[in-house]
Amino acid sequence: MINAPNIPAHEGPSFRDSLTSIDSKGQRVFFYPKRPNGRYYNRRIWLSYALMGLMFAGPLLRVNGHPLMLFNILERKFILFGVAFWPQDFKILFVGFITLVVGIVLFTAVKGRLFCGWICPQTIFMEMLFRRLEYVIDGDRSAQRKLASLPWSNPIKLRKRTLKFVLFFALSSIIAHTFLAYILGSERVWSLVNHPISDNPGVFLSLILFTFIFFGVFWWFREQVCTIVCPYGRLQGVLLDPNTTQVAYDFVRGEPRGKHGRERQKGMGDCIDCAQCVEVCPTGIDIRNGSQLECVHCTACIDACDAIMDAIDKPRGLVRIESELGIGRQESRFWRPRIILYTLLFGVLTGSFGYLLVSRTKTETSILRARGQAPQHLPDGRTGNLFMVKSINKTFQELPVEFQLVSKTGSLDMIGHSLIIPPQGYREGAFFIYFPSESTPLRKTFQSKPITIEVRSGGQLLERVHTQFQF
Repeated sequence: MINAPNIPAHEGPSFRDSLTSIDSKGQRVFFYPKRPNGRYYNRRIWLSYALMGLMFAGPLLRVNGHPLMLFNILERKFILFGVAFWPQDFKILFVGFITLVVGIVLFTAVKGRLFCGWICPQTIFMEMLFRRLEYVIDGDRSAQRKLASLPWSNPIKLRKRTLKFVLFFALSSIIAHTFLAYILGSERVWSLVNHPISDNPGVFLSLILFTFIFFGVFWWFREQVCTIVCPYGRLQGVLLDPNTTQVAYDFVRGEPRGKHGRERQKGMGDCIDCAQCVEVCPTGIDIRNGSQLECVHCTACIDACDAIMDAIDKPRGLVRIESELGIGRQESRFWRPRIILYTLLFGVLTGSFGYLLVSRTKTETSILRARGQAPQHLPDGRTGNLFMVKSINKTFQELPVEFQLVSKTGSLDMIGHSLIIPPQGYREGAFFIYFPSESTPLRKTFQSKPITIEVRSGGQLLERVHTQFQF
């Protein structure tokens, strides 16, 4: 059992020198948190199940017959909310990713690590799926500790561990299949499942690898993902400030601590040192020590403390979501330089991302002069250049495209028929561009002039491409 130190938040900082999940010898410390219960936990249950439902249903959802989301890194094909993105759209995806990161940073600076405790997939799966299943199989905190102390020869422990192993591995396999469906698509994953392993050994090995990774995380590694692997947790120290609202202990009201009973002295704080906030913590910390690296703001300690306050007829909120300045009875500020900076940056990035999405064209066309081809000087005095064109169709519909030269004096002659680009495909073609003699400079050296070519489909302008004509 983890003993909560009976010290104020501003004293005894030794807890910051090491992680709660590692002892003084460097050995792993396993936690057996008590089953939480309360208003915040109930809200987390509903939100978590809604998010899990969306995640598992995501590969099956369709927009106009196409996946809602697809992140096919192998084939460099991405679909977001039914819109396909090609490698040429990398700048849009990059700006979108940076916008998301800055949004999380802004949210953290204002509300702390609520993202970790309420929205992060690692926390949701661990606490709302695997941990709840563990409570059903192994029991609550005391039962789990007792079961862990039993030898493996004990039939009860062997039976429960086997059942939990099988269920955890099955859930990990389902998550791995879902993860793979976001990469390859649900139809392809279903096809792979129904064919022999020898047909797709590489995909099968990837699926097994992902399954074991998820199983290892939720069976053994657990909260160490948040404290050792995740970079977001490490950034917490520089993102939070005294004005940031977070899960905090009211040391002004709670100190000095003392046991509840008749012998309780006058002037004691409301904290009765029951350590319930520690017993429900999934990362094993004592929230009364103040902000800590391991805290993911899951609010389990708030529910536990509120239940104790109700039992001893004290007002709730000894542990609550509050800023450090708010706890100290000082006036906290929402708008401060870093929040203003983050908000402005987030606004600029959001606007840029929106503009890139709106201005995104259906095609991506490159037009270049044919290599090794000198300008052709025709008998009628015109000069011609051969251009090679490659056009990519970013949509899911077939696109017939035409090319028009933006010039009153020049002309464009297509070689062959107009290009018909298949859905999510590309076509290559060629055409000549001619300019009359009066537009040709009488020089011995080659001269170039910029020209603009419009790409159209069914009379609709898709994009304008700029290139160089050589005389």
